[in-house]
Amino acid sequence: MNLEQLATVIPLLEHIEYGNTSRTLHPGSDSHLLIVALHGHVTLSAKDQEPVIFTQGFAFHNQYGACSIQVPKTREAEYIVLTYRVLQGESTDWTLHGPLRTLSEYKIKYMLDELLRTTAPSIQDEAGVEKAARQFRKRLLLERLLFIYIYETHMVQDNHNSSVSIEQSLSYIHEHYMLKLTLPLLADRAGMSEGHYTVLFKKATGMTMTQYLRHLRIQKAKQMFQQTRLPAKEVAQRVGFTDYFHFSRIFKKEVGCSPTQFQRI
Repeated sequence: MNLEQLATVIPLLEHIEYGNTSRTLHPGSDSHLLIVALHGHVTLSAKDQEPVIFTQGFAFHNQYGACSIQVPKTREAEYIVLTYRVLQGESTDWTLHGPLRTLSEYKIKYMLDELLRTTAPSIQDEAGVEKAARQFRKRLLLERLLFIYIYETHMVQDNHNSSVSIEQSLSYIHEHYMLKLTLPLLADRAGMSEGHYTVLFKKATGMTMTQYLRHLRIQKAKQMFQQTRLPAKEVAQRVGFTDYFHFSRIFKKEVGCSPTQFQRI
């Protein structure tokens, strides 16, 4: 999985498809898969391979046969599957397989939108120059996607030690505390297993990830109560609680009084 291999091959996009449910994929003997998680996390499993949870990308090599994508039953997830072939030189083997990471998620999503647009049925009847231009653009976008994933996966692995990864994870939590943040998602972003991430996170903060996130959300709620006159239910939603009664229970446990009592005080 390196840029030297990419420099000697020509990837050709065969198919791109959006998904949000669990399914099994059967790449052909000369096809490979690039799976991109757009929202949430998904689990990929294959014969003789350990299941892998990922929140960004995964390259699947056809030598492993079929693979299954599992979407969590209790959470939403969206993903894109790109099926592609590789025209490679005589002395080059395409070995890209495994989790992929990127620091350019918005750029990736823009290129995926472009690929979905260029494969829409409304423009499939193009011919001549327009058809050739569209095919060439699809190939360039696929090459760019592979380049970003391969380059930035190595960059993340080479430049981030464990302590820096935890610091960056904490920054991410503080910026996105109001969203659905899960242990698999955060561990994957940090490039660690869930167990290793949990140990390092507690060592750095004195809390588990769940405890830290819960404490942070309650602190943010207290700030909103002090600085605004928003209803307690709206504050709960803004800091990431979908269930107000759960929020009220956690708030009382953390602060010592209910949200409405705190507002009066």
